[in-house]
Amino acid sequence: MKPWLKILVGLVLGIITGLILFHQVEMQSALGKTCTEFLTLVGKAFIDLLKMLVGLIVFSSLVVGMCHISDPKKMGRIGLTTIIFYVVTTLIAIAIGLVIVFAIRPGVGLNLPIPGGHGSGSGQSLIDFLFSIVPSNPFASFAEGNVLQIIVFGVFFAIAINMTGEKGKVVLGYIESLSEIMARLTHVVMKFAPYGVFALMATAVGVIGSKFLLLFSAVGCIFIAALIQIFLIFTVALKYAAGVGIAPFFKGMKDAIVVAFTTSSSSATLPVSLECARDHLGLSADISGFVLSLGSTINMNGTAIGQTVLAIFIAQAYGIEIGFTTIIILMFTTLISAIGTAGIPGSGLVMLSIVLNAMGLPLEGIALVAGIDRLRDMIATVVNILGDAVAAVYVAKKENQIDLTKYHKVTWIE
Repeated sequence: MKPWLKILVGLVLGIITGLILFHQVEMQSALGKTCTEFLTLVGKAFIDLLKMLVGLIVFSSLVVGMCHISDPKKMGRIGLTTIIFYVVTTLIAIAIGLVIVFAIRPGVGLNLPIPGGHGSGSGQSLIDFLFSIVPSNPFASFAEGNVLQIIVFGVFFAIAINMTGEKGKVVLGYIESLSEIMARLTHVVMKFAPYGVFALMATAVGVIGSKFLLLFSAVGCIFIAALIQIFLIFTVALKYAAGVGIAPFFKGMKDAIVVAFTTSSSSATLPVSLECARDHLGLSADISGFVLSLGSTINMNGTAIGQTVLAIFIAQAYGIEIGFTTIIILMFTTLISAIGTAGIPGSGLVMLSIVLNAMGLPLEGIALVAGIDRLRDMIATVVNILGDAVAAVYVAKKENQIDLTKYHKVTWIE
């Protein structure tokens, strides 16, 4: 059975079990209480496994990503244009997610009790927040799980590696190995996802009962925001920024869209995206190779939408007010964590914990959304790979490295 099917089975069984537990707890059954307590521990163990991954994943992914674009030729005009395009579209994706989730308010009505040990928000001014992310001791940052400080340390560390030259490449080799190891470890941890999702959904539904249906309204918000990003932002970028047709783009990328939706992996879809860009859209090998490869690592429009919607959904579910400062923190953290997200299934849950941590929201909120993460991942991956391809078309057109005859011909052939 495929991993996503196992998670779906765990989700369904968790909902059924949770409704039973809800009834048992309402009847003040000792057995129901004992089962709930046990499943709570199982769910907490799964969350702890996710938290275990975060620090090293963010550090290694960020350092490797920055060092791989250190080539002066790539970091010139093309590299700068690509990165600016990625940042702008990601910020737009975050803004769309915020508008949709605040308009629909999917978490309102759950009225979950705030777990012990958590405040009602970050409690910081914007100035305090900006200075608090500067690490005084990087080892303490790793030990305390302060992800934003880890990110700042990683940025400076990557710059230092690039400045060191050949000797720095030795250290980069080890960090690249660490990045690969952490990606494999993520795969290992996600093997436990069906059981973790079962426990998390059972305990969550056991607390809220039939209100669990509100969880799927969060997925609806993500899909709405994703479709707006695709059919409004991307089409406007193609038509007015790149000056090319819209229909040929979607026709040419159809194979990559299918692979992205079914695998939920930007990395796994990259070879197909490259083939579509070169053979169907007429982009040069240099442009498509650089822009799409870079995008599969740092351009995560769909992931940014998902993290934004789910973070606000969790805040609404716990009745936590979100102020302007917290929204700025959310946008900053979502942008950075989306850049650091590995292009593999399940990594979005790991990165969501970064956003929740920075906003001062309970990490237990992951329990609410773990079961629906696969649905989020599917549409998010489609948005991610399409965002990469739009950027590639834009850059190629700007650099006159696109075969427009081949690009427009794709509308008329299969």
